[in-house]
Amino acid sequence: MTDLSLQPAAPLARLRGLVQRYGLVLALVAVFAFFSATTPTFLAPANLLSVLVNNFTLLAIVAIAMTLVVAAGGIDLSVGTAVDAASLAFVSLVLAGQPVWLAAPAGLVAGAVVGLFNAFLIAGLRIAPFLATLGTLFIGRSAQQLLTGGGNPIYLPSSAVPPSFAFIGHGQVLGVPLPLGVVAVLAAAAVLLLTRTRYGRSLVAIGVQPGVAWYSGLRVARQTGLVYVLAALVGAVAGLILSATVNVYVPYSGNAFLLNAIGATFIGTTLDRERRPNVPGTVLGVLLLSIVANGLLLVGLNYYWQQVGTGLLIFFVLALSFATRKA
Repeated sequence: MTDLSLQPAAPLARLRGLVQRYGLVLALVAVFAFFSATTPTFLAPANLLSVLVNNFTLLAIVAIAMTLVVAAGGIDLSVGTAVDAASLAFVSLVLAGQPVWLAAPAGLVAGAVVGLFNAFLIAGLRIAPFLATLGTLFIGRSAQQLLTGGGNPIYLPSSAVPPSFAFIGHGQVLGVPLPLGVVAVLAAAAVLLLTRTRYGRSLVAIGVQPGVAWYSGLRVARQTGLVYVLAALVGAVAGLILSATVNVYVPYSGNAFLLNAIGATFIGTTLDRERRPNVPGTVLGVLLLSIVANGLLLVGLNYYWQQVGTGLLIFFVLALSFATRKA
């Protein structure tokens, strides 16, 4: 015999499950609909393209790097330093007359060095990731000041910008802006790494239960150190694209992505049943933050209020998802 007293609760339970599972998607749809209705220029093709190219791409790359580290149970406060190191090396070599095919890999190596230093601190000296990467952040800021005469930007005059350099920031492949294509490739590679490779599954296991992973025979220190190198290398890609987009190296510019990258990564955990970091969720989190930043700008709010709006949005999405979890 059916207990009629339980029937009204069934739709509510299903609704709770949908909100818990797809709160991020619902928030994205709601925000998109809100700005579409309140801002006439929001749906203009030029504006939507600007959201993807100018707001989304660089933050998405940095957030993918952050996701790899957080999936392994860590945090990387120096990912912006890897962005800056790559940008500094790339712009300096191009300004010195070196070809792009040499300057770009050198920029990637410069970014990876930041990750190697973090790996040494975390895996070698067993320093906590938060403290180790915070120290790297401070060292990176000082190094940039010393190398640029107190933090002066390095500009590339138009005469010194080869076509291949400009192509990295503004080129298209099959009609798709190259930076967007890079995001797609990195996101796909990160998904495959975390879900389809033995190393990626080991990282997830370390992030969930490092003690059990160690007793299972995983080389926790080595694999944890490697993920910081990978994250720095991914961040370095953002440094190359940033330089090629604006034709300048600006000290500490990579740090501008740090907090939003962390926010997008943790917003993205709401897309996973186990609340684990995942690349699709992170990408949607970046898209949500990018739309909000663009929409608030079109509404007329200044930068400071945009940060307030972003913070409230992060609280709302996380609260909406976790508040609907069953006790």
